[in-house]
Amino acid sequence: MNEYDIKRGHFDKIEGDKLEILMKDSFGNVSKKGDKLVSSFGAMENITVWCMGKKSICVETKMNTKVDDKTASDTIRMYNQFLERVTGFTAKERRKRTSKN
Repeated sequence: MNEYDIKRGHFDKIEGDKLEILMKDSFGNVSKKGDKLVSSFGAMENITVWCMGKKSICVETKMNTKVDDKTASDTIRMYNQFLERVTGFTAKERRKRTSKN
């Protein structure tokens, strides 16, 4: 499980049903399991996302390691785009924030 900070003032873009809409835009299919959203895409057999208040989200993934390189790179690209849309931080900014903690 990974926890990602949400950029200040960015939570209004994912509150309510907006997070589910972002997941549908990114991964195509979404189902709800309690307060968690579940989907799959490419090499991700399972991605589960939920909010931890207004300051962070948690993401849990299960990956299929036996996919071709194109599927793997497409999955990583889509995952990073999704996280950028949800958190407001680029992959580089998220990496920098993670190394600070």
